[in-house]
Amino acid sequence: MTDGTLYFDAAGNEIKGFSIYDGHGIRLLQKAEIGVGIISGRTSAVVTWRAKELGIEEVHQGRRDKVAAYEMIREKNHLADEAFAYIGDDVIDIPLLRRVGLSIAVANAVDAVKREVDWITQKKGGEGAVREVIDFILSVQRPKQKTGGA
Repeated sequence: MTDGTLYFDAAGNEIKGFSIYDGHGIRLLQKAEIGVGIISGRTSAVVTWRAKELGIEEVHQGRRDKVAAYEMIREKNHLADEAFAYIGDDVIDIPLLRRVGLSIAVANAVDAVKREVDWITQKKGGEGAVREVIDFILSVQRPKQKTGGA
Protein backbone atom coordinates (compact mmCIF):
# COMPACT_ATOMS: atom_id res chain seq x y z
CA MET A 1 0.00 0.00 0.00
CA THR A 2 1.18 3.50 -0.79
CA ASP A 3 0.26 6.90 0.57
CA GLY A 4 -1.93 7.46 -2.48
CA THR A 5 0.42 9.98 -4.08
CA LEU A 6 1.50 9.50 -7.67
CA TYR A 7 4.93 10.70 -8.76
CA PHE A 8 6.22 10.79 -12.32
CA ASP A 9 9.74 11.29 -13.62
CA ALA A 10 10.60 13.49 -16.62
CA ALA A 11 9.93 10.57 -18.99
CA GLY A 12 6.46 10.01 -17.54
CA ASN A 13 7.38 6.86 -15.62
CA GLU A 14 5.35 6.30 -12.48
CA ILE A 15 7.26 6.28 -9.20
CA LYS A 16 5.79 5.04 -5.91
CA GLY A 17 7.16 4.72 -2.42
CA PHE A 18 6.64 1.57 -0.39
CA SER A 19 7.22 1.06 3.32
CA ILE A 20 10.08 -1.29 4.10
CA TYR A 21 8.22 -2.17 7.31
CA ASP A 22 5.20 -3.28 5.29
CA GLY A 23 7.45 -5.40 3.08
CA HIS A 24 9.09 -7.11 6.03
CA GLY A 25 5.66 -7.73 7.54
CA ILE A 26 4.50 -9.38 4.32
CA ARG A 27 7.47 -11.72 4.50
CA LEU A 28 6.51 -12.57 8.09
CA LEU A 29 2.98 -13.44 6.98
CA GLN A 30 4.34 -15.63 4.21
CA LYS A 31 6.63 -17.39 6.65
CA ALA A 32 3.59 -18.06 8.84
CA GLU A 33 1.86 -19.49 5.73
CA ILE A 34 -0.80 -16.77 5.66
CA GLY A 35 -1.69 -15.68 2.14
CA VAL A 36 -1.18 -12.16 0.82
CA GLY A 37 -2.67 -10.58 -2.26
CA ILE A 38 -2.99 -7.23 -4.01
CA ILE A 39 -6.16 -5.93 -5.64
CA SER A 40 -5.69 -2.48 -7.16
CA GLY A 41 -7.90 -0.25 -9.25
CA ARG A 42 -4.83 1.04 -11.11
CA THR A 43 -2.32 -0.85 -13.20
CA SER A 44 1.27 -0.06 -12.32
CA ALA A 45 4.55 -1.63 -13.41
CA VAL A 46 6.03 -0.52 -10.09
CA VAL A 47 3.40 -2.52 -8.16
CA THR A 48 4.10 -5.54 -10.37
CA TRP A 49 7.81 -5.22 -9.60
CA ARG A 50 7.24 -4.82 -5.84
CA ALA A 51 4.86 -7.80 -5.74
CA LYS A 52 7.41 -9.94 -7.57
CA GLU A 53 10.17 -8.80 -5.21
CA LEU A 54 8.03 -9.88 -2.24
CA GLY A 55 6.85 -13.13 -3.82
CA ILE A 56 3.18 -12.10 -3.87
CA GLU A 57 1.44 -14.30 -6.43
CA GLU A 58 -2.12 -12.97 -6.18
CA VAL A 59 -1.79 -9.62 -7.95
CA HIS A 60 -4.89 -8.18 -9.62
CA GLN A 61 -4.44 -4.72 -11.11
CA GLY A 62 -6.70 -2.48 -13.15
CA ARG A 63 -9.69 -3.90 -11.30
CA ARG A 64 -12.50 -1.39 -10.92
CA ASP A 65 -14.63 -4.27 -9.60
CA LYS A 66 -12.50 -5.44 -6.73
CA VAL A 67 -15.15 -7.89 -5.50
CA ALA A 68 -14.82 -9.91 -8.73
CA ALA A 69 -11.05 -10.25 -8.23
CA TYR A 70 -11.60 -11.14 -4.57
CA GLU A 71 -14.15 -13.82 -5.53
CA MET A 72 -11.57 -15.46 -7.80
CA ILE A 73 -9.07 -15.57 -4.94
CA ARG A 74 -11.65 -16.78 -2.41
CA GLU A 75 -12.98 -19.55 -4.63
CA LYS A 76 -9.50 -20.68 -5.68
CA ASN A 77 -8.53 -21.08 -2.03
CA HIS A 78 -11.90 -22.51 -0.87
CA LEU A 79 -12.19 -20.02 1.99
CA ALA A 80 -15.13 -18.21 3.58
CA ASP A 81 -15.38 -14.42 3.62
CA GLU A 82 -14.63 -14.52 7.35
CA ALA A 83 -11.12 -15.82 6.62
CA PHE A 84 -10.12 -12.62 4.84
CA ALA A 85 -8.87 -9.24 5.99
CA TYR A 86 -8.81 -6.34 3.54
CA ILE A 87 -7.24 -2.90 3.84
CA GLY A 88 -8.79 -0.05 1.87
CA ASP A 89 -8.49 3.70 1.52
CA ASP A 90 -11.01 4.93 -1.06
CA VAL A 91 -14.65 4.45 -2.07
CA ILE A 92 -13.77 1.83 -4.70
CA ASP A 93 -12.88 -0.44 -1.76
CA ILE A 94 -16.23 -0.20 0.06
CA PRO A 95 -18.04 -3.13 -1.63
CA LEU A 96 -15.15 -5.45 -0.80
CA LEU A 97 -14.74 -4.08 2.72
CA ARG A 98 -18.38 -5.03 3.32
CA ARG A 99 -17.66 -8.66 2.38
CA VAL A 100 -14.58 -9.67 4.33
CA GLY A 101 -14.25 -10.90 7.89
CA LEU A 102 -11.98 -8.05 8.99
CA SER A 103 -12.38 -4.72 7.18
CA ILE A 104 -9.67 -2.14 7.73
CA ALA A 105 -9.12 1.46 6.66
CA VAL A 106 -5.78 3.21 6.86
CA ALA A 107 -5.58 6.42 8.88
CA ASN A 108 -5.52 8.56 5.72
CA ALA A 109 -8.51 6.83 4.09
CA VAL A 110 -11.45 8.93 2.96
CA ASP A 111 -14.19 9.36 5.55
CA ALA A 112 -16.70 7.24 3.62
CA VAL A 113 -14.36 4.25 3.96
CA LYS A 114 -13.69 4.90 7.64
CA ARG A 115 -17.45 4.72 8.31
CA GLU A 116 -17.63 1.20 6.82
CA VAL A 117 -14.83 -0.66 8.56
CA ASP A 118 -14.15 -2.68 11.68
CA TRP A 119 -10.81 -1.00 12.34
CA ILE A 120 -8.92 2.16 11.39
CA THR A 121 -5.15 1.89 11.63
CA GLN A 122 -3.10 4.43 13.55
CA LYS A 123 -0.58 4.58 10.72
CA LYS A 124 -1.21 5.99 7.26
CA GLY A 125 -1.05 4.05 4.02
CA GLY A 126 2.54 3.89 2.81
CA GLU A 127 3.83 4.62 6.31
CA GLY A 128 3.57 1.22 8.00
CA ALA A 129 -0.20 0.66 8.13
CA VAL A 130 0.09 -2.74 6.48
CA ARG A 131 2.70 -3.77 9.04
CA GLU A 132 0.41 -2.58 11.85
CA VAL A 133 -2.29 -4.91 10.55
CA ILE A 134 0.13 -7.79 10.02
CA ASP A 135 1.51 -7.49 13.55
CA PHE A 136 -2.05 -7.69 14.88
CA ILE A 137 -2.93 -10.71 12.73
CA LEU A 138 0.22 -12.55 13.77
CA SER A 139 -0.45 -11.77 17.43
CA VAL A 140 -3.90 -13.41 17.33
CA GLN A 141 -3.16 -16.31 14.99
CA ARG A 142 -1.35 -19.48 15.84
CA PRO A 143 0.94 -19.65 12.84
CA LYS A 144 2.48 -22.95 11.81
CA GLN A 145 5.98 -21.47 12.02
CA LYS A 146 7.74 -18.96 14.21
CA THR A 147 7.42 -15.41 12.93
CA GLY A 148 10.78 -14.07 14.08
CA GLY A 149 13.07 -12.85 11.30
CA ALA A 150 12.35 -12.96 7.60
